[in-house]
Amino acid sequence: MTLQQAPTAVLMIRPHRFTANPETAADNSFQTCSGSVTGEEAITALGEFDQTVNVLEAKGITVHVFDDHGDRNTPDSVFPNNWFSTHTGGHIAVYPMFTANRRLERRWDIVEFLKREYRVQDVIDYSGLEEDNLSLEGTGAMVLDHIERVAYTAQSNRADPVILERFCTNFNFEPMVFQSENRDGAAVYHTNVIMAIATNYALICSSMIVDPDRRKAVLARLEESGRDVIDLSEDQIDAFAGNAMELTAGSTRYLAMSSKGVDSLTGDQKTRIEARAALLPISIPTIETAGGSVRCMMAGIHLSKRR
Repeated sequence: MTLQQAPTAVLMIRPHRFTANPETAADNSFQTCSGSVTGEEAITALGEFDQTVNVLEAKGITVHVFDDHGDRNTPDSVFPNNWFSTHTGGHIAVYPMFTANRRLERRWDIVEFLKREYRVQDVIDYSGLEEDNLSLEGTGAMVLDHIERVAYTAQSNRADPVILERFCTNFNFEPMVFQSENRDGAAVYHTNVIMAIATNYALICSSMIVDPDRRKAVLARLEESGRDVIDLSEDQIDAFAGNAMELTAGSTRYLAMSSKGVDSLTGDQKTRIEARAALLPISIPTIETAGGSVRCMMAGIHLSKRR
């Protein structure tokens, strides 16, 4: 059950020409680099990426790294969890993306790699729905409870309800949809910036769920799963404390989170997390200017390795 929610392997994309994405700036309030990124900043981002890989591998977590040399106008390729996800039983989902340049991130060589290295029964490709201007941006748009089979989804233009329903039917998840906004009244663009689900605890900023009844329902559903629900403040969300992912190495579970996010946690929150997993702070301040953090950089591998 632990591995079902907290995988032992992730896939990451090394960004050789990290830069801002003007196509996503309009609805991603976490994106602070709206102009072009300098060559020096791109080199810094590359260093942050490599250090992240080093931190994960030093703990015994398997990291599959693919390079993006920046020749396809893919500024957000460092966040691969949006265009595909993997699932126990040998299933892969490929998703339709909201902006045109993010659609270029899909790489079938990566899908073929997963087929060679892991047991894959099928690949369900929803990307053709982009022709109808529909999108569902993977485990950014959805935060998946792999144990209870619930897909928590904040309403946004990156989480179309039609595709969400199809995904939940195909992959046996229950959709739990809610409206969420920041303090300025802007819709949250991706669910995984305001919540994270680990094996036996969850992080969520419930105050950003607009409807009080829906807020109670979401919290109740998380509590019914037996998890300790740790409520975050919006200031902590701004520090990317909600954009975290639990991973497994041997008998140890780790919660990978931005160093900024870890620093924002209260003593009580840290104690409750560390009773169940070791906090693994990762410093990526340059990459975070693109609007995503540690969770966004990792596509979890929930597949069985081929012998």
